[in-house]
Amino acid sequence: MKNKILLFLAILLTGHTVFGQGLKKKPASTKETDRAFWLKEMDHMLRPVLRSLAHDSLRLTMPQMTSIHVDNKEQRIKVQYVEVLGRVLSGIAPWLSLDGGSAEEIKLRDQYRVWTIQALKNALDSSARDFMRFDLGGQQLVDASFIALGFMRSPWLWDHIDNQTKKNLVASIKITRQFRPAYSNWLLFSAMNEVFLAKYSDDWDVMRVDYALQQLEQWYVGDGMYMDGPHYAFDYYNSYVIHPYLAGIMDFIQLKTKNYDGMFAKIKLRNERYAIIQERLINADGSFPPTGRSVIYRAAAFHHLAEMAFKRRLPRELSEGQVKAALSAVLKKSTENPNTYENGWLTLGMYGNQPGLGDPYNNQGSPYLCSVIFLPLGLPDGDSFWTSEASDWSARRIWSGQDWHKDQGKAIQ
Repeated sequence: MKNKILLFLAILLTGHTVFGQGLKKKPASTKETDRAFWLKEMDHMLRPVLRSLAHDSLRLTMPQMTSIHVDNKEQRIKVQYVEVLGRVLSGIAPWLSLDGGSAEEIKLRDQYRVWTIQALKNALDSSARDFMRFDLGGQQLVDASFIALGFMRSPWLWDHIDNQTKKNLVASIKITRQFRPAYSNWLLFSAMNEVFLAKYSDDWDVMRVDYALQQLEQWYVGDGMYMDGPHYAFDYYNSYVIHPYLAGIMDFIQLKTKNYDGMFAKIKLRNERYAIIQERLINADGSFPPTGRSVIYRAAAFHHLAEMAFKRRLPRELSEGQVKAALSAVLKKSTENPNTYENGWLTLGMYGNQPGLGDPYNNQGSPYLCSVIFLPLGLPDGDSFWTSEASDWSARRIWSGQDWHKDQGKAIQ
């Protein structure tokens, strides 16, 4: 009986079944635009998280799921709340900052703005049921940085939270300094937290930023790609973290000093080359190679390509219509399986629920990193990314027999 009551409350609070989604399905006779499709999928994915947290009920509604390979189940469940908040914010933040659009989109955005502001207040208020501690373990260094990344992508968020929430957030980010980052991409998490503090506080550690930048420079291996630590691995961490974080750090630090101008010039060229590689990894049907760690992050494998589109930094080799079509195909492919969600929440898998693909550190919050696929929604609906005609991407051209230009590696130092 207790389980039935909890399930009913979960359905009620997340808005599934009882209230439906914020964006209703179009009639069969109406062709859905790319943007409408993206908004519908974003709403489907993120509504349970932000609506529940805004109602101070995330701990009630969010499943306490971990990987079947989990290394410390109790700890992984404890940290899943900061994890899901950071990952959702990092993807939705640019869209929240935007104005305009269709009446339906404006209404949806206004609702998400209300939810997000209240969600942040609840997460950082020690008297709230959904209060989130940031001192429970090293994983929270990671997840605090995704919150920081969201705020760096959306000054609107900072401008609209109340002063007490601002103080609480700064204090929470600082708490994670006690955790020593792993000798890997984790150095960038520490650096992003300090960049956040440099922008929104008066206390930041320059050395944590410098160390991350200098070390990643040592880990660059060529052709736009970095090692994740002392050894190279063919996975998606160049996109999950390395390129987007380096670009975000660069965007802020280059406004404060010219000491890194030479390094940043190389980072920009590497960003472009890796965007080209990413586009080539998208198969003709929107699938992509299931290689390496963290594949249950699904579309987050193209975090970098999505961000390059959002920041209008696509290299000349990639047209906006080509990238829009490729990312739309990834979004469709990675969400179309009926087992992508269970009771409204993302499952662990690349294509549906695939427990064997999980990693020891995965919990219910982990797959929500795929929220970053929605970064281009931060561009207005009249932007050329959305108005340009969709065109075939490389794999689709080649595997349909069309002629196309070959890929060429670049000796970028």
